[in-house]
Amino acid sequence: MPAPGVCLNILSERNLKDGQGSPNNPEKFLDQDFHQLQQLCLKERLRFVDNLFPPEMKSIGLVSLRREDLHRVEWRRPHDLAANPLYIVQGASRFDIVQGILGNCWFLASVGALTSQKRIMKQVLNDEQSFSVDYAGIFHFKFWRFGSWVDVVIDDKLPTIDGRLVFVHSKTPNEFWPALLEKAYAKVCGSYADMDMGSMSEALMDFTGGPHMTIKLSEASGKLWDTLRRAGQSESLMGCGTPGGQAGVLKNKVLPNGLVEMHAYAITGVAEVVCKGHPVKLVRIFNPWGHGEWNGDWSDRSPLWERVRPEDQQYNVVLDNGEFWMSVKDFCGNYSDLDLCCSDASVLAGSHSSSWKTEVHRGQWVLGTTAGGCSNDLNSFSMNPQFRVTLKETVEDPRDESSPNLLVSLIQKSHKRNRHLATNFHIGFNIYEVPAHLKERREKFPASFFKTNPTGKSNTFLNAREVMEFFRFKAGEYLIVPSTFQPNEAASFLLTVYSKTEAVIEDSSGYGMTRTKMIPRDNDESFQLFLQYTDKYGEMDAEGLQRLLNDNLNAGHSRKTTGFSLDLCKSLVALMDLSVTGRLSEFECLRLWKRVVFQRDIFYDMDVSRTGSLSLNELTNALKVTGFVLSDSMLNLMALRYGDSNGEITLENFIVLVLRMDCMAKTFKRLSSGGPNMMLGENEWMHLTLYS
Repeated sequence: MPAPGVCLNILSERNLKDGQGSPNNPEKFLDQDFHQLQQLCLKERLRFVDNLFPPEMKSIGLVSLRREDLHRVEWRRPHDLAANPLYIVQGASRFDIVQGILGNCWFLASVGALTSQKRIMKQVLNDEQSFSVDYAGIFHFKFWRFGSWVDVVIDDKLPTIDGRLVFVHSKTPNEFWPALLEKAYAKVCGSYADMDMGSMSEALMDFTGGPHMTIKLSEASGKLWDTLRRAGQSESLMGCGTPGGQAGVLKNKVLPNGLVEMHAYAITGVAEVVCKGHPVKLVRIFNPWGHGEWNGDWSDRSPLWERVRPEDQQYNVVLDNGEFWMSVKDFCGNYSDLDLCCSDASVLAGSHSSSWKTEVHRGQWVLGTTAGGCSNDLNSFSMNPQFRVTLKETVEDPRDESSPNLLVSLIQKSHKRNRHLATNFHIGFNIYEVPAHLKERREKFPASFFKTNPTGKSNTFLNAREVMEFFRFKAGEYLIVPSTFQPNEAASFLLTVYSKTEAVIEDSSGYGMTRTKMIPRDNDESFQLFLQYTDKYGEMDAEGLQRLLNDNLNAGHSRKTTGFSLDLCKSLVALMDLSVTGRLSEFECLRLWKRVVFQRDIFYDMDVSRTGSLSLNELTNALKVTGFVLSDSMLNLMALRYGDSNGEITLENFIVLVLRMDCMAKTFKRLSSGGPNMMLGENEWMHLTLYS
């Protein structure tokens, strides 16, 4: 059984601080270590079989195979399919690819774009792999996934029918990089079927990890050519899509001009040629089917090529390989959108500076705590995570005085393992300038702050994986509030800020927990009840404590509660049991009773809605009275662990929550001797966590 998610999150945060998640030091996807697994297989003389993406039907999923064909699928290794299998034959090329039965042209078009950028391609493919040197039936690929590069391990068993690959394959029979790359990405998505239908922007970002921009070509400005030219001269991946057609249909209609409706294409080059003395701007486009081309102006056999300068004729290659040229004008008239993804934000911003800085922050919208929705309701909107951004003064290139200096990207991440089960909520963000008199504030801003109009915001709330906007802001302090459009929509998110100036970003809710001293009121006179619930030795076990609390805690209160369960009472005993006997002495029980009564009174005082449970705002206020101020991330955990399905906290769970926080804070302080860290042996750790 894997370690708990909270433990994995802590490790992930530590690893990120130590530089893990970079292309040279990727995270291990699903905690699989390629080198360890490969060496184990070589030592044991085994061929690797991936139990986390097994060669079984569940890894294929529900795809367009006939029922009778499903039972004919066999998983075979390349050595069973070709006499001399090779990973890459004479370089990986977009012309190698032949699409299988999946409707994943969006992915294959992105692969076509990837092959035009050799350094990025080498990073993704790990092109040193082979079927001879240290071969153990195991391969690995690198993808960028929601803020970190991950190393994805697969075995080389591929689905076949009658000895032919079912999904993508190479035109060269003994070349296998396309099939293995597709399998690795299918693992990331959850199954092969989860790659059916998608957006190029997803794969382009997963191949580069850089900023992304979508341009609606019907609204393109006069700067489109400059953007294309700059992207073509840098390490950028570009793709485009045609409009029309019937969404969800794999075999889209081929138009008389040779283009395919509702289809994804890669952009593999841009060029400016001179035709009869006039410059013409051209875009080179690749159809991932490997055939089927545009037949209009500047196509392979267009007579216009006969009118260009001799040095420009090098661009024209007459082959039915799916790649063709067309003018920018025809490009805008026949394609609906352009996706660009690059490693340098200056390419997208059109600036002359290439020294943009990047800050990445992860967060969550959690039901009942931080899933506040948009600013239509300011009270719930203020619940959302808030990030302070300080932009410092800088000297910039005079040519960039009117160009953007800030790019904000918000990416949502579903908690679902399978891509097709993920729901993309409508997401967006608002940005507010922090006035001078509030710059010292270090807590979240209340609803009243958001009555002012935002300084900037995302253009609209989109049900897409990412929304992004460019801004030009003066030096100063700003507050970014990412949100879903509707409240109570739960997801994780990645907020990335690219800035031309030096920027400092921090979570406005703080980090972890701030503790002040809790002083329970004196209730000694009320504890004559103790002897009524003790055993013959004058001590109280969990069952006695359960009767004591349920019989007496709410005496005189008209509000009904669910009562303390035996399990909650066992937790309370463990927290207050100084002698570690499983029972409470009179002194220990008195300490517990005083705290429980104190917290009960706070609970009812803070329950202003009179619902018998605490909402997020009520819980936050109650915790402040008890002496705790929690960050959003800590509050999210408390709501998940102690809240109901709406994130609200009952009296019983509130009492256990506060006592546990108080106990854990004291434990850490004692074991760390007041320092910032503590060290425990395994036996000590097990004792501490299993009885608390």
